[in-house]
Amino acid sequence: MNNKKLLCRFSFIFVIFLFLVSFNSANINDSGNINILIKTNYGDIKIKLYNETPLHRDNFLKLTKEHYFDSLLFHRVIQKFMIQGGDPDSKYALPGQVLGEGGPKYTIPAEINRSVFHKKGVLAAARESDLDNPLEASSGSQFYIVQGKVFTDSLLQLQALKITKRTLFNSFVKLSENKHYIDDYKRFSKEEKADSMKYINDIFDAKVEKEFPNVPLYKFTPEQIKAYTTIGGTPTLDNTYTVFGEVYEGLEIVDLIAAQKTDKNARPIEDIRIISVSIIP
Repeated sequence: MNNKKLLCRFSFIFVIFLFLVSFNSANINDSGNINILIKTNYGDIKIKLYNETPLHRDNFLKLTKEHYFDSLLFHRVIQKFMIQGGDPDSKYALPGQVLGEGGPKYTIPAEINRSVFHKKGVLAAARESDLDNPLEASSGSQFYIVQGKVFTDSLLQLQALKITKRTLFNSFVKLSENKHYIDDYKRFSKEEKADSMKYINDIFDAKVEKEFPNVPLYKFTPEQIKAYTTIGGTPTLDNTYTVFGEVYEGLEIVDLIAAQKTDKNARPIEDIRIISVSIIP
């Protein structure tokens, strides 16, 4: 999901989270989790929010209580990958309108946790690309639910290579000595100079290729290997995007939504509407 248009351009630092949410223990069920119901015009999806990623959990809970997601669209759908929603601009979007930039005027600090990963059915936070967003901060509202696909052991090793390179790419982006490249990239982005943006990206790709032989390959845990070779997922997003929940009922609805026809921007031809999002026992 290296789509630089995943969140709004306003990227205020998301300071601590206490001013946004005071966590309400009454929302926790007997299993110790908060469960969420996403009602769509294609059916219901039930999700448990992870306690391992409390900032994302509490932000999603806050927006749910505000009915922020009600009437929004799943505006980006890619079969065997994911379904994405949470853009407030989609509420009254015209047919064919390009979406993906909307959201609150804040981002959420990354909460990347090896114990929760991109297996099929997980809920994760969309974000801007590494060059726009070196700290991997998440969109304030845009999320995606993974569909993915099943991997063989050999294909999974190719994903490990991609994760290693992506992690290395981001490590170069974060270096203070490369800040001038990032500043140039952001300026080119505002000016919509695609060739210049590619030039900066190519500089970092070259740095990655040079250093790659000297770094250890990313290793999947036994839990990741089991999940990706049985139920599937999108392992290439591990270690770079925050996962903060998972579907426990309604995976068939995710599959149904992912199978819908889309336009060139991956927006479904027929609107897929989030009727409401609510907290359930």
